Amino acid sequence: MKKTLILGASSNPSRYSNKAANMLHRHGHDIVNIGLSGGEAAGVSIEKKGNVYSDIDTVTMYVSEHNQKEYYDYILATKPKRIIFNPGAENPELEQLAMEHGIKTERACTLVLLSTGQF
Repeated sequence: MKKTLILGASSNPSRYSNKAANMLHRHGHDIVNIGLSGGEAAGVSIEKKGNVYSDIDTVTMYVSEHNQKEYYDYILATKPKRIIFNPGAENPELEQLAMEHGIKTERACTLVLLSTGQF
């Protein structure tokens, strides 16, 4: 299974990042929740940016473009295989930076990818 870092994780069940955390968990994926609010999503604590994970397959973005710049170095340090830009999180600058570092990018909805077996 693909260990997934959820950037913009929220403990609010109505937020899409929370729905994604729960769906990823139900599909058997290990998750890391990174957010500002603390709490938990899918039974996993929400951490602030800091601990760099070396075993991340996918970063799924739930942070708007103008708030992503502070995470660039953090994302690149995790060396994920891909970044999914969920609707509202598209960022051409970060996509280009990721591609320059050999990271695949995808503009897609994590919930749809999981629901259709394309994750």
